[in-house]
Amino acid sequence: MSERTPTTEPPVSTTPSGTVPASAAAAQLSDRDQAVLAFERQWWRHVGAKEEAIRATFGLSAARYYQLLGALVDSPLALAFDPILVNRLQRMRSARSEARASRSLPAPD
Repeated sequence: MSERTPTTEPPVSTTPSGTVPASAAAAQLSDRDQAVLAFERQWWRHVGAKEEAIRATFGLSAARYYQLLGALVDSPLALAFDPILVNRLQRMRSARSEARASRSLPAPD
């Protein structure tokens, strides 16, 4: 049960603009989800160092951590909790996706 996806229940009251207030998001995000976001705020100079820290901090493989992070980045609660970080992570994911698409093989004639 320690490896669950971001918490989205019970229903959250939203602001008139349709967003979740940060205080409500913090109350509903699990401690682990908040820890993942705090961990992602750090800057890593070397990829290997981050992967070692992921295993030491969360006891997860890097692949499982990034699966959880991907689900968390899509969560409206995470966006309300830390909009700057989540928007940056979404932009980075989108840029990686676009780069992969541009490297794909051309369609056969």
